[in-house]
Amino acid sequence: VHTIQQRCADRSTLVSEDGKNVKSVLCQRCGSKVLCPGVAVFAEKELFLPAMRKKTTITQSEGSVDGDKLTAHWLVDDMYTFENVGFTKDVGRVKYLICADCEIGPIGWHCLDDKKSFYVALERVNHA
Repeated sequence: VHTIQQRCADRSTLVSEDGKNVKSVLCQRCGSKVLCPGVAVFAEKELFLPAMRKKTTITQSEGSVDGDKLTAHWLVDDMYTFENVGFTKDVGRVKYLICADCEIGPIGWHCLDDKKSFYVALERVNHA
């Protein structure tokens, strides 16, 4: 298990000179491929993602939600770029991205107001 500092230090091995993902992006739990190399752009945007859990409990949280403010993401502008991704039901104006195979998540975030922005948090996925 990598610490956050190690992951940030490893960023140069993940991001190409033109800002794209060098490696495949995989689900941390089941290893399913989420994105192929070279299809997503590295983006820094502060987003709150609820703590990782199975899809059925992501949208059922009541009151305050535990989670993380994450700033390092892969940005994809078309949902058909993904090899394998699922979406939760709408949570306000947001859909969370989950693994389509094992339904763990959220691994990312999509605002319904912006049809061309799908964010996948680097800390919520593996790279190979």
